[in-house]
Amino acid sequence: MSPTASPAASPTQAGRIAGIIVAVVVVQFLMLVAFAWPAARSAPQDLPIVVAGPQAQAVAQRLEQQRPGAFDVKTLPDEAAAREALTDRDAYGAIVTTPQGPQVLVASAASPAVAQVLQQLAQNMSPSATPAVPVRDVVAADPDDPRGAGFGALALPLVMSSLAAAVIVTFLVHGIGRRAVAVTGIALLGGACAAALAQGWLSVLPGSYLAVAGVMALAIAAVAGVITGFTSVMGRPGIGVGAVLFMLIGNPLSAATSAPEMLPQPWGDLGQLLPPAPRPRCCGRWPSSTARERARPWPCCSAGSPSAPC
Repeated sequence: MSPTASPAASPTQAGRIAGIIVAVVVVQFLMLVAFAWPAARSAPQDLPIVVAGPQAQAVAQRLEQQRPGAFDVKTLPDEAAAREALTDRDAYGAIVTTPQGPQVLVASAASPAVAQVLQQLAQNMSPSATPAVPVRDVVAADPDDPRGAGFGALALPLVMSSLAAAVIVTFLVHGIGRRAVAVTGIALLGGACAAALAQGWLSVLPGSYLAVAGVMALAIAAVAGVITGFTSVMGRPGIGVGAVLFMLIGNPLSAATSAPEMLPQPWGDLGQLLPPAPRPRCCGRWPSSTARERARPWPCCSAGSPSAPC
């Protein structure tokens, strides 16, 4: 006996097809803008640096004339004070004037991208007929990840996996309390595994394992917890709201591979309010955060030993 044939599905209406096409293209366009625009417009915006030495004031005025709004310049008396500003995370770099000529100090552990900008600045300071301005890396990046590429590559997978965790918890775990327990467990175990990967295998995040694992866990909990909360209040649309918030806003504006002062403002500041980069700012305003955890060992480093133990 042959099975009863199911009725054929009716063809999709042309208006619905047009709506799907428009919706997909709009989402694609927004993703392109979110990820490409900050990178294409990356430039210093009030980037904290210091100028030290007998001609500090003159150099600071020249920088303001040549690159208005690019740098937030603070003058200091000598090289020792400039080095202290870098190791204390009060600035990304320094120009030190001496009777023998200027030299540039950078802290690639804070941001390899900013260090490259300051190195280019040093080249522009040196006329072609004179020796190049020396550049010294006071706080070097981890030798296993000197350009910060491995570290920056951790941000997007961390957000995507946290979003997936929120979806799984939403559909498989019932009850607000149980969902909170599930998110907490995922954050703790996920943070421990992510820190083990970043430190043990990739070696891109030096410093205390517990500190790195704690920061990773907080980032996971921030994304997964918020999206789970959204779905508890709004239902399934909460997943879309969370994806837009963290994937299209938080991640491309996190400045994980550069610095918030390198993004168009006020978007650089906005990105620091969301995971994976909760306010990694300079000038003494850097709490522990995923996007600047590599700078935590700064007080333990020296110019010759970037990973010296505390």
